[in-house]
Parts: sequence; structure tokens; C-alpha cells
Amino acid sequence: MRSIPKSAAAVVAALVLAVTSATPSVAHGPDPKHHDQATLPVVIAHRGASGYRPEHTIAAYQLAIKQCADYIEPDLVVTRDGILVDRHEPEIGGTTDVSSRPEFANRKTTKQLDGKPVTGWFAEDFTLAELKTLRAVERLPELRPDNTAYNGLYQVPTFEEVLKLAVKTKACSGKRLGVIPEIKHSTYFRHQGFDMERKTVAMLKKFGLTSHRDPVVIQSFEVSNLVRLSWMTRVRLVQLVDCQGGPYDATANGIPLTYAKMSTAKGLKAISLYADQVSFCKDVMIPRQADGSLGTPTRVIRDAHRAGLVVVGWTFRRENNFLPLEFRSSDNPADPGDLVGEIQVFLDAGMDQFFTDNPDLGVAAVKEWNG
Repeated sequence: MRSIPKSAAAVVAALVLAVTSATPSVAHGPDPKHHDQATLPVVIAHRGASGYRPEHTIAAYQLAIKQCADYIEPDLVVTRDGILVDRHEPEIGGTTDVSSRPEFANRKTTKQLDGKPVTGWFAEDFTLAELKTLRAVERLPELRPDNTAYNGLYQVPTFEEVLKLAVKTKACSGKRLGVIPEIKHSTYFRHQGFDMERKTVAMLKKFGLTSHRDPVVIQSFEVSNLVRLSWMTRVRLVQLVDCQGGPYDATANGIPLTYAKMSTAKGLKAISLYADQVSFCKDVMIPRQADGSLGTPTRVIRDAHRAGLVVVGWTFRRENNFLPLEFRSSDNPADPGDLVGEIQVFLDAGMDQFFTDNPDLGVAAVKEWNG
């Protein structure tokens, strides 16, 4: 269990200090001591069953539950009137029909999102009532044309609505269904006057989700908000680690913190001060070779386990476009390939939990792997 760090600044400084002289992870092979927790491996429905329904909709979550996911994932942004809603990004043009609504044409704008210009329509420029008039659309229509049949059917759910669904639902295992909310762009929203962490913790508390034992985990790509959360709540926390770049909020003495540095043995030990889990972009665990096939596992899973962290991987999708070369079924990027086979390679390497757009295939992979 994590300890309580003194401050976000102190933890970021410790991370930078720990990793500036650390060597990167190298090819190592599987962790022979993995999967020592009775509840693992865990299947997390990435934005719901988003391989089959438009993402972040109640319908996507309901299907994920039917397909026996252990956890569902709502990404959290906020409306102008301060309500947490479930969208992958503040920009909602790609996941709703807002671009076809003439009454909102003048809301289109360009903003700096984590230092990069983004043009579109933003959740925080809409009240909840306005947002509820929009309807979800498929984000990847070229890869998932069947999902476009559901365009226009579903509203954008609030975080409260997702929690209402979760707390009254049992997973197929008979255990309580888990929820793993991701706080999106905490620094961005804080500069606009929204305290995402306080709102998230308050909503979880409303549903009695306050303990390390409760089936809830809060995740973020940033660092300082997770450190703050380690003081605010006893629910589990997970540090997200991307394949490149670094946390937008994390610099110390002018030195930017990178995800590569955080993935070293020393960096992972520092993460364990404030988080219970680490969630890796899958290429961090097993890199792709030049031809697109899987290479040799790095030592990052072993190092994370040694630091006491549960290892989560993301994101596993069935389309050839996302699969390693050896698991593709054809040259058509939209065709489904062997997702079950890919997931099992990562389970063999020691991954404990994973996000998938296709919970049914994730569950099948775990059952077959457990054999």
C-alpha cells in the first residue's frame, strides 16, 4: 500500500532526481512472480465496450457488463456549470454530433490544451442541459463502420449516471462491478477554475466509494493531482504512462519529467510513494520491432512489481490497425485479427490488468490463458 508523500512538488522533484541518472529498461523477459493476486488478471472495458458501441455511452457500459468486464472506465471532463461528464477529451467534436448543430456553430473555437492548439467544441463551453441535447457518434467510423448504426441514439452521460449504473450492478464474477475514472487534463481545467479532483472525490463519496477496498481506482497522466489525491482519498490510484512524452505538469528545477524516465526502476519506486498501480502504454512493456511484430519484453513489468505496483496495460483492440504484425488477419486495417493471442502474450509477460475495447475477447483471453 502506498505511503503518503509530503507534497506534489516534493514527489516530482524526487522523481526527477531518481531518474536523471537511471538507465532505461532493457529487454529482460517475463516476470516469473506475476499474477500472485487472486483477483488478477482483471479485464477493464475501455470507455465501455467501445469496439461495438460509440464510446462513453451508457449503452457501451451496459454491453461491457454483459460481456463480463470487471471494471468500466469513464473519462472525466466538466461542463460550464461544473458537472462531471463522460468524454474522452474536452473537445467533443469527434464524439458527438455537435458539428451538425447550427445552434452551436458559434461555439467552435481554438484553445491551448496542454500547450497544443486544438480546434473544435469544448465541453466546458456547454451547460449540462445543452450537452444533453447532443448525441454520441462513433469516433473511428473508418475502422468501425458497424458502430455508426448507433450514431445519434445515446446522450453524453454524467459521472453520476455512470456510478448509478455501476453500484447497482454485479460483475459476472459475482463481485461488485469496478469503476476506473480518469481525470482528464487536470492542469488545463484547474486554470479555468475547476477542481476536478475535489469533484471526483465528492461524487465517489456520494456513492460510498471511499476505501482502498472499494472497487474504484482513479487514474491520471499527470502527477501532481495524483499526489494531491493521495491525501484526499483512500481509494486506489494509478499513474498512467504513455509511450512517449511526459506529464504536462511535471518539471523540477527546469528539468521535464518524461514517461521513459518514470518507467525506470527508480522512477517506479518513486511512483509507488503516491500510487498503487502503474498503467503502461503496451509498447512500453513489449516494444514493436521495425516490421511491426512484437519484440522482447522489457524489464518494466518486473521493476514495477518489485516496487509493489500492480501493472495495467492499454489499449487492446481487435482491429488489424492496432495489432502487432503476427496477430493481423489481413492487410485491411479494419478487419478483426487475433486479439486473444496478443493479450495472452502480455499476460505471459506479467501484465496484471488490461484495458480493451472488446471486453468479450478480453474475457476469452483470460479464460483460455488460465486454462
